[in-house]
Amino acid sequence: MRRRRRLSVLGLVAGVVVSAAACTSDGTPEPAAAPAASAAATLDDVTVTRIEYPTVDDADSEQNWADLYLPAGPQQTDTIPLVVLIHGGSWQSQLGADLFDPLARDLAARGMAVYNVEYRRVGSGGGWPTTFHDIASALDHVVEVDQQYPQLTTDDELVVGHSAGAQLAVWGGTRHKLDDDEVGSSPRFRPTRVVSLAGPLDMRYAATHGDDRIVTVLGGTPSEVPERYTEVDPIQNIDSDTPVVAMHGTIDTVVAPTNSRRYVDEVERQGGSASLVLLQGIDHGGIVSSDSSSYDRVIDVIAATSQAELDELVAE
Repeated sequence: MRRRRRLSVLGLVAGVVVSAAACTSDGTPEPAAAPAASAAATLDDVTVTRIEYPTVDDADSEQNWADLYLPAGPQQTDTIPLVVLIHGGSWQSQLGADLFDPLARDLAARGMAVYNVEYRRVGSGGGWPTTFHDIASALDHVVEVDQQYPQLTTDDELVVGHSAGAQLAVWGGTRHKLDDDEVGSSPRFRPTRVVSLAGPLDMRYAATHGDDRIVTVLGGTPSEVPERYTEVDPIQNIDSDTPVVAMHGTIDTVVAPTNSRRYVDEVERQGGSASLVLLQGIDHGGIVSSDSSSYDRVIDVIAATSQAELDELVAE
């Protein structure tokens, strides 16, 4: 198990300064194969390997994969922290995991391994419950990835999502609380900390305040399919032992900042640990754009949340 730097949630909200390293690229249009720890003691550059994960419906899909980014440097067993990324796009097929390639490379440049997940969305075979099964399967496949790449640590890891991916990330971090007959229950891999970037973390509230994208992915309104909201709505699946940092731009008109505020308030009401980080003048896409004034702050918070001691993150 790796040693983590001690850092409180309050420190994250106040802002954490972490020195940035230059991002490297293999210069090829397709992901490059990366050797496992047993095959190479050191990597000269960030490497990217595409990994296919199984699906519950045994689908022959071109969307069930994740790109594994390994940082340059020594690859000793159990030394490289893993960060899972889940992209957004309103749970729809227009946007894919390639959007997170710059973020993944920047995180890898800071010494983290990154597992950037693709999944089926509305319009390309996804929707209820397929999208959620896919995310659960991709997360659970980390167990097999760890066997192939033993340099990774997978016992106490971070999942990060943007927009719809933030909903999936927070839900993914609390699947162990689900009943056996609920979608995504009985996880084999459990992230222990979450960073939500502009996430619709109160899905009932959002769906009843004009967000028809949620109604589309779940196949109905909260009154029509309440059990689906119960299974995957982050605010209805809070685990007080899973700390969440919710970052949101103040001028986000796609997913209102109220979503993050309501979620954090409810976590605190239930005695859990959550922080709200509002980014002034940042819109929905800007929170993950490398051209944004908030981008370095987002990278800092992700890195700090990954590195912190868990008992400090769950402190008040």
